[in-house]
Parts: sequence; structure tokens; C-alpha cells
Amino acid sequence: MSKIVRGIVITLIINGIIPYFVYVLLKPHMTSFAALSAATLIPLLDNLIHLIRHKKLDAFAGMMLFTFILGILLILMGGDERLLLIRESFVTVAVGLLFLVSLLFRRPLIYYLALRFTVPDNAADQAAFAAKWELPSFRTAIRLITWVWGLLLLAEAIVRTVLVYELSTAQFLAVSHFVFYGFIGAAILWTVSIRRRAAKHMAK
Repeated sequence: MSKIVRGIVITLIINGIIPYFVYVLLKPHMTSFAALSAATLIPLLDNLIHLIRHKKLDAFAGMMLFTFILGILLILMGGDERLLLIRESFVTVAVGLLFLVSLLFRRPLIYYLALRFTVPDNAADQAAFAAKWELPSFRTAIRLITWVWGLLLLAEAIVRTVLVYELSTAQFLAVSHFVFYGFIGAAILWTVSIRRRAAKHMAK
């Protein structure tokens, strides 16, 4: 648990606190957009170091790179710097909508994510997981988790979009990642609780 907490604190420092101070220090010496661009490069540099050390680009690093480039392109096409500030929310909206749309299919997206990331990569364990789909309580839990994740990701994007127009750039940089990780953390804790309850129910 201490390792997880330490990882969260480091992530918040790199993605929130350091960019905030970089922006505040640079803004008096250049345009707001240039200072903001420099500040948002900090997380990308961290991910570049990760890529050099581990020889691979993880999902979060790929998301950061994609959203930064997308934000810059939207600004160059005539948008304002607020688009750069809420760049991560482009992804959360897309993923949230994917979760909700997947509920229209026989097995929602959360089922496949759970199969990919929580089940050992062998035929016996994967077959046992697939067999659980025949249990009504398991199907209900998977669909409920999909609903909640989809709605929470959309809510995160809405809250951050409102904040970017209500706060100054410096204020938004100071609080935005706490909002982002707050929503994600709440979704994870709720999912763990639901999984435990579902496991107890299936055991009975």
C-alpha cells in the first residue's frame, strides 16, 4: 500500500505541482500559451525518461503524448489555450462513451479489460473467467461497473471543463490533476468494493 501511495504522490507532483510552478515562474517572461506549453511538457519529459529506461511506452505515457499533440493542433487550428489545459479530458470523454456504448453489446468493455488485465494468461483461468458470465450476479456486476466507469469519466470531463472556464490558468493547473485522480481513485475504490461483494455473492 505504501508503494501505491508513494506512486500516487510522485505522479501528482510531476503532473500537477511542478507544471504549476513552471507556469507561474515563466508567465511573466513570455506569453501565457508559451508558458503553459512549457509547463505541460514536464509530464511528457517524465514519460520520455520512462521510455528510455524501460524501452516501452505505457498506456498513460501514450495518452499524455496523444492528448498534448491533439491540444496543440486544436489551438493552432483556432482554439484557445483552454483546450491544452483539458487535453486529458478528450481521452476520458472518448473512453467514457466507449464504456457506455459497449453496454449495447452482449459483453461490455469492462469484461474484456478484466479478462486482459486480471486473469492469468492461460487457457484454464481464462475459460473459468468466461464461465462466470453465465452467472446472473456476475453479469450484473460487470454491467454496473461499466455504467459507473462510463458516467464517472464523463463527469470528470464536465467538471474539468467547467473549472477551466471558472479558474485562472494557474489555479486550474494547481487543482486539475487532483480532480482527475480523485475521480479515477473513486472509481477504482468503488470497483474493488463491488468486486468483493460480487465474489461473496457468487461464493454463496
